[in-house]
Amino acid sequence: MSNNLTYALVHEWLTPKATGGSELVVKEILKYIDADLYALIDFESTNPESYLFGRSIGKTFLQNFPLARNGVQKYLPFLPLAIEQLDLRNYDIILSSSHTVAKGVITTPQQLHICYCHATMRFAWDLTFDYLAQSFMGQGIQGMMTRYLLHKLRQWDVLAANRVDYFIANSGHTASRIWRYYRRKAEVIYPPVNIDRFSYQTNKEDYYLIVSRLVSYKKVSLIIQAFNQLKLPLIVIGTGPQLKKMRQLAQPNVQVLGFQPDDVVEKYMANAKAFVYAAYEDFGIAPVEAQACGTPVIAFGAGGTSETVRDIRQHPDSGTGILFAEQSVTAITDAVKTFVTYEGKFNPEIARSHAAKFSPDIFKQRYLEYVDRCYNRRQKAF
Repeated sequence: MSNNLTYALVHEWLTPKATGGSELVVKEILKYIDADLYALIDFESTNPESYLFGRSIGKTFLQNFPLARNGVQKYLPFLPLAIEQLDLRNYDIILSSSHTVAKGVITTPQQLHICYCHATMRFAWDLTFDYLAQSFMGQGIQGMMTRYLLHKLRQWDVLAANRVDYFIANSGHTASRIWRYYRRKAEVIYPPVNIDRFSYQTNKEDYYLIVSRLVSYKKVSLIIQAFNQLKLPLIVIGTGPQLKKMRQLAQPNVQVLGFQPDDVVEKYMANAKAFVYAAYEDFGIAPVEAQACGTPVIAFGAGGTSETVRDIRQHPDSGTGILFAEQSVTAITDAVKTFVTYEGKFNPEIARSHAAKFSPDIFKQRYLEYVDRCYNRRQKAF
C-alpha cells in the first residue's frame, strides 16, 4: 500500500469516561496508521492523562452542548445529523470505529471506507424492548415518541451501513448481527487485549472474582445472589450506578470493593480461583484478561464469551472455563458447582496460550492485512 495515502479515523466519542474496548482499538490503530482523528465530541485532547493530550481532533457541534462531556447519548436524535457534518473529502481511506453512528460518515465514491464494528446499534434493534421497559422514556406519550425515534434510527442505521465498503466485526457474534440487520458480510478480527499487562499465576487463592462496571446489563446482581446462596468467597471490583445496590445485596462472604487501581485489579485477577462473568457481550475483554493470568472463567455462554472461553466439558484437553446457558441465579450456582468438580483439571498454561490468540500483535497483523487487501481490491475495481 502506498505511503502517500491519507487516512481519517472516526470514533463516536472521546472522553475520560469512555475507556472501554472500542477506545483500545482506536489507540491500537493509531500506533501504526498515521490517521487524523475525528469524533462527535472530544474531551481527551485536553486531558493531561490521556495519550491523546494535545492532539488535533475533529469534532461536531455536539461538543458545545450542555453536559456533553458526560456523554452525548442523551442527545440521541442529533447523533446521525452530527456525524454527517464531518467533512472528510480530503482523505483517501476512511477508517471508522463504530458501535453507534461512526459508520454513518459521508464519503465520496473515490474513497474507501472500512468500518470496524464493535456492536450494532443494539438499543434500536434486538434490545429495543428491554430499553423501553427499563427507561421512563418508554412510558406514556414519551414512550410513543421514543418508539417513533427508534423506528427512524433503524431506518437511518441501515442507510448508514450501506455507506461502508467493507465491514470488520469484533466477533462472530457481531458479524451475525451485521448480516441480520444490514445484510452485509463482515470479516472477523478480534480486538487487541493487552495480555502482557497481566501476570501469569499458577497458584490460586480461595476466592472468586468479578471485575465489571456496575450497570444493569452486566448482571452482577445475579452473580452476587448466586454466591449469597453458595456461601463461597466472592470479590467484586468495579463502580457504577448500581454500586450502592450491590453493597446492600452482598452477604458477608461477598466483598464489593468498588473502584480499584489497575495494579490491584491485576493482582486479584492473577490470584483468583475463577473469574465469573454473566454479561451478554459482543466480545468481552475481561474474560480474556482473566485467561491471560491462567485463571479459568465461569461465564454466560452467549455472545463473545462463547468464542473466547472454551468449556472444559466440550474440550477436555484444552478447556479454559465453564459456560452456562442462561442469565439466572440458578444457572450461575449450577455452573460454579460444576466448576468445583472440574477444578483440578484446568491447566493455567492452556488458558494463557489461549488468551495469546487475542494479542495486540495478532490484531495488528490481521487489521493491516485486511485494510491492504480491501485497498487492492478497490484499485482493481476502478
